[in-house]
Amino acid sequence: MNFDRLTNFLNWLVDWRIPGLDIMVAKDGETVYRYQAGYKDREQGVKMQGDELYQIYSASKVVTCAAALTLYEQGKFLLSDPVSEFIPEYAHLNVKRVKPNGEVVIEPARKVMTLRQLFAMTSGLTYDLNSPAILETVDRTGGKAPTLEIAKAIAREPLVFEPGEYWRYSLSHDVLAAVVEVVSGMSFGEYVKKAIFEPCGMKESAFLMEDEMKPRLAKQYKFDDSKGVYEPITQHNEYVLGTEYESGGAGMISSVEDYMRFGRMMTRMGVSDNGERVLSPGTIELMRTNHLGEKQLRSFDWERFLGYGYGLGVRTMMDRSVSGSTGPVGEFGWGGAAGAYVLLDPENGLTAYYGQQMRNNQEGFVHPRLRNLIYACMEL
Repeated sequence: MNFDRLTNFLNWLVDWRIPGLDIMVAKDGETVYRYQAGYKDREQGVKMQGDELYQIYSASKVVTCAAALTLYEQGKFLLSDPVSEFIPEYAHLNVKRVKPNGEVVIEPARKVMTLRQLFAMTSGLTYDLNSPAILETVDRTGGKAPTLEIAKAIAREPLVFEPGEYWRYSLSHDVLAAVVEVVSGMSFGEYVKKAIFEPCGMKESAFLMEDEMKPRLAKQYKFDDSKGVYEPITQHNEYVLGTEYESGGAGMISSVEDYMRFGRMMTRMGVSDNGERVLSPGTIELMRTNHLGEKQLRSFDWERFLGYGYGLGVRTMMDRSVSGSTGPVGEFGWGGAAGAYVLLDPENGLTAYYGQQMRNNQEGFVHPRLRNLIYACMEL
């Protein structure tokens, strides 16, 4: 193994437009590469040290779905169960339709939304954080609406298609977090701590920002396309809809080392660093199996995911000739709005996590190259 090419690329990224980054790569559970470059806080001249905490945004989704699947293994639900069985507000959903004459109408949904559709992003929900129902709930609670209450509010908004019709990125995993609360009888964050963080030895991760975490946060930036530069922005995470809201889709705070503890467990097909069984191999196989039909796959059309399908909260490699990936079929993971990248490859015992804290994150450029460079340097 020789990681010079990867190091050169990472240094180039910092010279190009990435303020700071941190990456860890493990083979068969052992770290084979770790590198930081750039700044935790450019304005103060504080360089990356490797102990930074990040708002990982949608990289939270992999953890959320894994936590929910621990309940699946306890027989608490089936993927075919209606969401309304756990949150009754989902029993009578509406769908926004456009008639041939262009008229927009709101009609009752003809199909039932299932838990599978929440996992697989085929629910018909949107990612509209400013919908009237959400804004009303946040305002009424003084910004303290908990996870389940927001999930109930989401049900009041019309779907954009019948459940199961297409794939669309949405608040599905936030609703799934509320289902976890109902099924477990615990807050979402408490359950994830019990089911995932503790058995994986993750002591630097949470779904609500704790005061002691704030000094360790990498400063958040945003790349300005018009100026060609990145600029500092506030640490605000707009997906966290209040002080009591634990966003299963985008609310997790973690470090590179801590997330790698989770990643290694997934790559070992469910066994943590300390040998504890967290998930069964069959459940992880189910998670990384494509759950989209042909019509749904056509709507999973982000360019960087060509050749991939979508499983239970993760991309999953299906066709190398289409993707151009040098990784194997079955490689899976996800990313985050500030640039996080998760790569899980059980066949090769390969786990990688890349940390970054910049919105407008350039992931379409960075992530595919990062993936291919990791495989090249690993000689896999």
